[in-house]
Order: sequence, then C-alpha cells, then structure tokens
Amino acid sequence: MSRVVDFHVHMLEPTVFQACAQKTVFSGFGANPVTEPRPGAKALLERSMHAETVLEDMDTRHVDVSVLSSSTVLQGTSWADPQTDALLCEKSNNQLARCQNQSPNRLVASMVLPMQSIELALKELHRCANDLDIRVINLSTQYKGLYVGDPFFHDFWQAVEKNNLTVWIHPEGVQDPWFQRYALWNSLGQSIEETKCMASLIYEGVMTRCPNLKIVMAHGGGYFPHYMGRLDRNTLNRPDTVKNMDGQTPSHFLKNFYYDACVYDPQVLNVLIERVGVDRLVMGSDYPVGEKDPVAWLSSMQLEKNALDAIVGGNALKILELES
Repeated sequence: MSRVVDFHVHMLEPTVFQACAQKTVFSGFGANPVTEPRPGAKALLERSMHAETVLEDMDTRHVDVSVLSSSTVLQGTSWADPQTDALLCEKSNNQLARCQNQSPNRLVASMVLPMQSIELALKELHRCANDLDIRVINLSTQYKGLYVGDPFFHDFWQAVEKNNLTVWIHPEGVQDPWFQRYALWNSLGQSIEETKCMASLIYEGVMTRCPNLKIVMAHGGGYFPHYMGRLDRNTLNRPDTVKNMDGQTPSHFLKNFYYDACVYDPQVLNVLIERVGVDRLVMGSDYPVGEKDPVAWLSSMQLEKNALDAIVGGNALKILELES
C-alpha cells in the first residue's frame, strides 16, 4: 500500500477562529449569538489548533500525510471587509505553512484567499505559492452569493491553471436561514452547496476553458454526481443551457473533478465509484470530526486491493505530485 493520505483535515488558527466565532453558520452568519461549544466539541477543536496533536491523531488513525485546510465553516472570512479578509487569510496561511515546514513529509498546507477581491486574492495566491510553497487552495463554494464559476472569478481560475495548483472545495454553510432548523445546514445544506458549486463551474464554462484544473470536491461532490439523468435530459429541450460546454452534456464533466470519499454511506460511495472510477477518489475523514478511522471504513467495503490503495493514498499523491 502507498502512503495513506487524508485530504480532509481541518486545522484552526486560534485568533482567526475567535475573530470569526460570531460570523459563521453556527451563529446564522451573525443573526444569533453563539455560546461556548460543548466540552467534547471544544476538546476536538483545540486538538485541531496544534500540529503536535494533529500528528498524534494521524498516528492513531494510521494516516501518513494530511492535507491541512482552514475550516471554511468555522473560519470563513468573507463576512469581513476586503482588507480584513486578506489579513485573516494571511494569518491562516502562515500557520499552515509553518506546520508544513516543520513536518514536510507528513503535513501539506493549503491556502485560503480573500476571494471577494480578485486583486487581493491573486496577490495572496502568488505569495503563498512562491514564498510559502503552498500548492493547494482551499475554496468555499461561493463568496458574497457568487458561486465560484461566476465570470467574476475568471482571472482567478486562469491563474490556478497556469500555476498548476490544486483546488479543494468545501462549503462554509448555507446562508438561507431555513437551514438553521435542526442543523439542516450541515446534514442537507452542505451537499446542496457542493451541487450548486459543481453546476456553476460546469455551466459557466470554467471546466471547458480550463481543462487542466485539479479540483477536489468535499463530501463526494454532494448530490451532483447522482442526478445526471435529469441534467442531461434538460439539454435536449434547452440546448442553450450548454452554450459554455463546447457541445458536451453536464455528465461529461464528472470525470474532470476529483472527490473525497467522506460520504458516510457505502452505497453512495459505490455509486460514485461506478460513475467516475476509483482514480477520481481520495480519502477524506473531516478531521477533527467525521470518520474516526477512515482507512478501516474504506477497507470494510471489500474493494479490490488496487482500488483501495488508490483511494487511501495513491490518487492523492498523484494529484499533489508527491512521492509514494
């Protein structure tokens, strides 16, 4: 088996976490003040603030390499003005870069960007890529209501492709207050956000204009990969809807994305494998919450050895251009 890679590992920066505490989905994006997290949750969050404890937990879970990402749910910064947004992103990025430098064989940093300003986002992108050697970008699905396929982000995607960077997309929650009921923002809404994001990237033409992008979708891409029949059928009645797809149908682009296996349901994962192939999947645990032993969970599915090896590490190592 190649090295085991967890692509879905959140790490918090304490000062950014505090700055965002009353602005995230947990507070209804500022509508409802939040109290201290429950003791168990607080302990988990604190473990995700320090490289030493992250590495300890990796050893416990038999993980060799973790791709570290700021939590867009707990540390989403697009509520701030552009300059403050940029400063908060810089803090998170500097923290993850330090972790990567301290454990370069085990920790891979990703960058967050102040995407409400493309000028500031590109400035931070180049700083992280050139000065900090960060090769992964951690995006939300949307910023200020604009999904990331919107033409507003055109120059960003060109820069990503030109610099051969990997993009990891994870939602920050759902703005619609209805989803605050019963914590539906998490159980239902995150997958809706991923579905809308993939549709945005395909229908707005990003996947056509930038065919060499390496995009990894959290949570198996949400519902999008599982509902292609209706999307493709709609193109027969409305050919104008695929004007940015170079003559292709939406399902054609499924294999242009990568997906983490953090779907919590073997049946769902089996369908995803059937749709896109094992070479498009990576392991993701959603640390510090989520699957406690992602390798054991995937092993329980009785996949062929080559398929299991690819998902638990081989595919991620290729995406990240790391040695196996």
